[in-house]
Amino acid sequence: MLFEKNDTVLFIGDSISDYERAKPVGEGLFNAWGHSYVACAGALLGCMYPELGLRVVNMGIGGNQVRDLKARWQTDVMDRKPDWVSVLIGINDVWRQFDSPQMPETHVPPEEFEETYEKLILTTLPHVKGMILMAPYYMEPNRQDAMRARMDEYGAIVRKLAEKHGLTFVDLQTGWDKLFRYMHSTNIAWDRVHPNQTGCMYIAKQFLAAVGADRC
Repeated sequence: MLFEKNDTVLFIGDSISDYERAKPVGEGLFNAWGHSYVACAGALLGCMYPELGLRVVNMGIGGNQVRDLKARWQTDVMDRKPDWVSVLIGINDVWRQFDSPQMPETHVPPEEFEETYEKLILTTLPHVKGMILMAPYYMEPNRQDAMRARMDEYGAIVRKLAEKHGLTFVDLQTGWDKLFRYMHSTNIAWDRVHPNQTGCMYIAKQFLAAVGADRC
């Protein structure tokens, strides 16, 4: 288990993390974590490791790309002084290339995605115990699909950065591929991006496995 007593674990990303979390800071009473995988992971950690007293903070914002994370990284991550930072970003960086093809200014090419993401890692690592990088995904089992193939490129970038900097990597795309051997992707997300509660719990379980949370 990576986390230690009284650690603060901060999650940051896009709408997949957001899911109506409290603003400006997603922690505290009255479902402040929202109802994303962050809420699932936070609740499970609290039940599985009550003696650790972990502080879980959700700083996801819907629609964000890696550019948006860069713009708010100081206030939403560094100023909060977390012990661990978990990042799930890249879905909108790819999605805009397909749902808004006539608006290239909204597209984040692979080179910019990698460069910006790595700068965030280098800024953060001297001040935290570690980072967990989660692969962006598209719930399309057909790897020849154009958006799925493009998303795989960005997932590979996140994997490369995790390996380069010795960080924990969560391969969400491979997780979905395994699940969809038994059900259609629309059973989890009508738009193949935003999971229902089963899907949110599935992401949380992959996160918990990656950080070594092994209690019932």
